Amino acid sequence: MTDLLGALAPHQSRLIEAWLPGLVVEADMSWNLVETTVLRARIGERTVVVKAGGAADRHIEREIRAHREWTGPWVRRGRAARMLHADVEAKILVTEFLSGTLVQGTPAAAERDTYVQAGELLREWHAQTAIEDPDYEPRMNARALAWLDGPHRIESAPAEELRDMVGSWPSVAAVCVPTHGDWQCRNWLLDDGVLRAIDFGRAGLRPAAEDFERLAVQEFARHPGAEEAFLSGYGTDPREPDVWFRQRARAAIGTACWAHRIGDKAFEAQGHRMIAEVLAEWPYAWSAGP
Repeated sequence: MTDLLGALAPHQSRLIEAWLPGLVVEADMSWNLVETTVLRARIGERTVVVKAGGAADRHIEREIRAHREWTGPWVRRGRAARMLHADVEAKILVTEFLSGTLVQGTPAAAERDTYVQAGELLREWHAQTAIEDPDYEPRMNARALAWLDGPHRIESAPAEELRDMVGSWPSVAAVCVPTHGDWQCRNWLLDDGVLRAIDFGRAGLRPAAEDFERLAVQEFARHPGAEEAFLSGYGTDPREPDVWFRQRARAAIGTACWAHRIGDKAFEAQGHRMIAEVLAEWPYAWSAGP
């Protein structure tokens, strides 16, 4: 299956050949939702993962940054893969291959210990650094409004209500920490009872609570006790009510619009459900404070 390297751009293939001469591609593990190619490959007795982004891809740069700045504590404990090669401009990286079974779609997705471990890992990740960003919330509000200005299938009345909502929010500073950006079962592996993390393509400095967003509308909603177990591992709950409401609303807008753009109807439907939930709470669940 070496011909799968043909899915990469010529300059990316040349880098792979220089870094790993004799590489044999074994499988295409791409999600086929974004402009990222993910290949499992073998070099001698070693198995590696090759990730390459297309022209518009932003995930690879974020993943490389995460490996360079934040994955160290997890790598040292065998909880994340070590990056072996990377080139930001070429939008390509190579990591070790992590053994384990994807949690999504398995009985482990409903088990308490999965969420205890996921909470413990996330606490360690978030604790590495914290900065105050006075522009974070205004920047995210502007992004939410930009989503609403683009193509989507949100009906006009709720779309206008969302615009009014976002426009009424205060400009307050946010404390940002390293976040995974897509913390959920599809990015967790279990290997002999040990939870491991994959896919750092959405990593970045954000408020800690933003790593709770996808869990809140998926795993926490589906599996009784999952939220309690996760919080027991994490140690506290960073979701301050007003900030959490704003985060949920922005996530709802982004989910519905982004999923529509890429043609993921199931994810788009989830975004519309999230919008309905936040609009049902507005303005009662939100005050004018930070």
